[in-house]
Amino acid sequence: MTVDSQGTATAGPQDAPGRAARKSQTPPPPSGPKEVPQPPRGRRSLPGGLLPYLLVAPALLSMAVLLLYPLIRNVMLSFQQLNRKEFITRETVWIGFDNYTDLLGDSHFWSVAVRSVVFTGVNVALIMVIGTGIGLLLNRLGKKMRLVLSLALMFAWAMPIVASVTVFRWLFDEQFGVANWVMRTLGFSGYEQHNWLETGFSTLVIILLLLVWGSVPFVALNMYAGLTTVGSELYEAAKMDGASGWRTFWAVVFPNLKSFFMITTFLEIIWIFKAFAQVYAMNAGGPDRGSETLPVYAYIEGVGQFHYGVAAAISILTIVMLVAVMSFYFRLILKQEEEL
Repeated sequence: MTVDSQGTATAGPQDAPGRAARKSQTPPPPSGPKEVPQPPRGRRSLPGGLLPYLLVAPALLSMAVLLLYPLIRNVMLSFQQLNRKEFITRETVWIGFDNYTDLLGDSHFWSVAVRSVVFTGVNVALIMVIGTGIGLLLNRLGKKMRLVLSLALMFAWAMPIVASVTVFRWLFDEQFGVANWVMRTLGFSGYEQHNWLETGFSTLVIILLLLVWGSVPFVALNMYAGLTTVGSELYEAAKMDGASGWRTFWAVVFPNLKSFFMITTFLEIIWIFKAFAQVYAMNAGGPDRGSETLPVYAYIEGVGQFHYGVAAAISILTIVMLVAVMSFYFRLILKQEEEL
C-alpha cells in the first residue's frame, strides 16, 4: 500500500498476488476427455431414420394384405378365362388380353361407361352446389337453428344404405308412394299407379336423388367448418366495398377454401363413381340393365353370369377410367402445392 500526496491510501501492485491466490482456490476443470453418458444397459436406441418406417409398417402391411394383394389377384384373373366350367374344375386358362379386347369392342360396355361418367358428373355437381349452399346457410344461422339443421344432416348421413334405399323405394312406390300422391295433388294426370322404376333413366334419377341426399351432409358440414376459419374482417371489407353476396363468395370464400373444394370434389367423384349398393339395391341395374353402372356391370357379369375373368377386366378398366378422370384434379392439387 502507498500513500499519495493527499493522504489517500491506494492499493499497490503488491496486492495482486493476494487476489491471484484467492482466485486460484477454484479447482481447474479436468483436462482429460469428456465422458459421454451411456444409455442404460439392455436398451438400444434405434437409428433416427428407421423409427418412422417402423411406426408406419403395420399400416403399410395392412394395406398390402387388404388392397395390394386383391388388386394383383384381380389383374391376374383379368387375363384368364374363368367361367362356370373353370370355376368348378379349378382349371386355369390363360387367354391374354382377350377379355379386354372383347370388352372394348362391346357396345354395351361403352354405353355403361358413358352412363357412369355422366351419372358421376351430374351427381358431383349437384352435391357440391347444394352442399356449399347449405354450408353457407349454416354459417349465417343462429346457434339453435344451426344445431337443428346440423343434427338433421347428421341423421341423413348416418342412415344405413339399405335403409335409405328402402325409404326411397317406398317414396316412389307405384301404389302407396308419396311421389304419386304429390303429383295427383298438384293436378297431374296419369299418376294413379305410375311405376317410377319402369325405365332405366327414371331409375337413375331416383338413385341420383338418393346419392345427393346422402352425400350433401358431408359437403355441408365440412363447408361450415371451413367457413369458421375465414376471418370476419374479410367479410367486413367486402361489405364496405359494396360487394354482393355472389361477389363476396368468389372474392373471399372461394380463394380461402380452394383446397377444400378440390379435396371434397376429389372424394365425391371417387364415392359416386364406385357407388354399388345404392344402384344394385334400388333395381339391380334394371330394367333391362338400363340403370347399370360399371361396378354393377362387373358384379352382374361375375356373380350373375359366372364370367369372373370378364368381371375382373371390367373392374380394372373401371380403375383406369377413374384415374383418367381424376388426373385433372391431381394436376391441380400438385400445382396448388407448388404455389404454396
